[in-house]
Amino acid sequence: MATLLYRLGRASLRHRRLVAVVWLVVLVGLGIAAATLRGPTASNFTMPGTESQRAIDLLAERFPAASGATGTIAVKAPADGQLATPEGQALVKQVTQEAATLPGVVGAVDPYQSQAISPNGRYALIQVQFAGRADDVTDAQRDAYEKVGAQAEAQGWQVAPGGEVLGGEPEVGSTEALGVLVAAIVLVITFGSLVAAGMTMLNALIGVGVGMAGLYALSGAIELTSTAPILALMLGLAVGIDYSLFITSRHRQHLIEGLSPEEAVGRAVGTAGSAVVFAGATVVIALAGLAVVEIPFLTVMGLAAAGTVTVAVLVAITLAPALLGFAGNRVLPRRLRRAGSTAAAAPANGVAAGEHTGPEGAGASAEDRSGFGFRWARLVTRLRVPVILVALLGLGLLAVPAPDMRLALPDAGTAAAGSPARVNNDLVREGFGPGFTGRLAVLVTSGSPQATAAAAPQVARLVQATDGVLAVAPPQTDPTGRTALLGVIPRSGPTDEATEELVHDIRRQVAGVAGADVLLTGATAIGIDVSEKLSDALPVYLLLVVGLSILLLMLVFRSILVPVKAALGFLLTVAATFGITVAVFQEGTLAGLVGLDTPGPLVSFLPILLIGILFGLAMDYEVFLVSRMREDYVHGDTARQATINGMGHGARVVTAAALIMISVFGGFVFLDDPVIKSMGFALAAGVAIDAFVVRMTIVPAVMSLLNTAAWWIPRWLDKLLPNVDVEGEGLRTHLAEKEPARV
Repeated sequence: MATLLYRLGRASLRHRRLVAVVWLVVLVGLGIAAATLRGPTASNFTMPGTESQRAIDLLAERFPAASGATGTIAVKAPADGQLATPEGQALVKQVTQEAATLPGVVGAVDPYQSQAISPNGRYALIQVQFAGRADDVTDAQRDAYEKVGAQAEAQGWQVAPGGEVLGGEPEVGSTEALGVLVAAIVLVITFGSLVAAGMTMLNALIGVGVGMAGLYALSGAIELTSTAPILALMLGLAVGIDYSLFITSRHRQHLIEGLSPEEAVGRAVGTAGSAVVFAGATVVIALAGLAVVEIPFLTVMGLAAAGTVTVAVLVAITLAPALLGFAGNRVLPRRLRRAGSTAAAAPANGVAAGEHTGPEGAGASAEDRSGFGFRWARLVTRLRVPVILVALLGLGLLAVPAPDMRLALPDAGTAAAGSPARVNNDLVREGFGPGFTGRLAVLVTSGSPQATAAAAPQVARLVQATDGVLAVAPPQTDPTGRTALLGVIPRSGPTDEATEELVHDIRRQVAGVAGADVLLTGATAIGIDVSEKLSDALPVYLLLVVGLSILLLMLVFRSILVPVKAALGFLLTVAATFGITVAVFQEGTLAGLVGLDTPGPLVSFLPILLIGILFGLAMDYEVFLVSRMREDYVHGDTARQATINGMGHGARVVTAAALIMISVFGGFVFLDDPVIKSMGFALAAGVAIDAFVVRMTIVPAVMSLLNTAAWWIPRWLDKLLPNVDVEGEGLRTHLAEKEPARV
């Protein structure tokens, strides 16, 4: 693979104009396709095979008028009892009539007829039924709905429209640009060259543009959840910058050694590019592996993100060499651009130039080993046992809250303070109690109207007798009389543990009803079913990812203990990341620092997405650091010196790459949407923990402790495993047959 990529890198540089034009055409073409074919994103979460989803499908079939999106307008009078006055009744009826005539609305229910008036006569709820699903409601219809009750508010009343119809696509704006700005600053500091930093950023942005345009072009045919494009953007931007950084950094190193630009870029793509392809493949496999959970919206999210990562890899190994060809020696700092200094410079990386350092750092005079990476590696290997113990203790403390993790789909109660959905939710809770924000629905269906009529009252009595039920509405039947719908109001909120228990209790209570099928549904029940299915899939997926990491790293490093060590390190990262995310977003510890005003359960799909993404990123850093250790070890260095060399050469780039990813992910923490905020925080925290604590601290300490045993593998297994040549041994053999080209 390394030799193939070496040739690809040289060809991309030689034909740089053609490569640049091809990518530009692809970008423009997909941009036009995205603008013309883009479809709406979905805010609903379906779960085929669950009781709640079967009930939703049946509801759409038997009660088509009630299958559209619903809204609830909360009305609050200036004082108690005002809803009972003639003036108050006239005003509420006026708001109801205004809502009923809105575009896209099929009807609004008078709260005096539905008895949706609070006991103190101050709060009222107007139920609004839309013709289409929430995803079909246009922005114009949504804006008109949010402006209902303007005349009442002018008289001192509070009118707060809410409900599922207010759900929309999270907006990406200037706050995320801060992360990109920080990433650009890190690149400038790392490279010491505006040209190198700008070229790396441009390369990543083109890749993200192609990936996102392609994703939106497909959105007309494939239903995307509102969070899928955000995840794809977040991940595509982060890995795009990192992958270009790796190749550009290695290219600059070869230029300093005196290689021609074409030879330098070929070797950079052949070595660092191999690590990029492997790292990208692991991310793609992990994200595509989400399909095994068999949850449609999660599968689409995983495939969308995997697509942007694939584009980032292709851009890094083709467009990056082309742009490096345009930049020439300007990717180097000004002081190193003089032809004399580059020609005279001694090789700083013997291995990449087709040589090796020799045992115990032989040839150390040819390179500077006084940098922070070498100093840190020597310190960690010397104090390896205390370092390992302190790191494990720290990660263990961070992981303490993880077992208390609760999962749920987001509701309006966790929306940003001051948002329309949150204001409505708070008013409903204030006037009627938390249960009114998470109503349940029970469907009773049978083959005959008589059986349904007999079962419905029995179901109503059983549900009303269940602890935690506040009220049960009288049953409504469909035109055929074979299906009855009962509304259920719990005492607790939609994401409370008590509501989760109530859902299970109701299902147990009605399981014995004869002559009819009884199905419990509603947004709250769907959220509970989704969360439970994801929780059940989490251990299986984690086992799949860990097993995959061991297998892949065994192919790369021809070792038993190195892959096991890497997998255990990944588990430490996951545990600590779960723990700190639970502490902040669920328990509210330091929540103000991330702009979170209402802690609550984590969004159901966050843990499984986090495992898939962090797996790929962890393998990225592992390969980049440990592959250099193996290179030096197989070429004569002692195991300890090889560990120091790997850290010394890779620490600067890995640090820059981690800071860039943290900056990009951290930029999404400033979004108001709590789901995107938690995803950005968890990914930023996970990268920080994995890069700085696990890969750059625990890994060299453990490698030093294992010594030569780290590289042991049974002969029979070594012969059985295919040689993927990620670190470029075959390329070194190829290069040894010819004299390296000098400037």
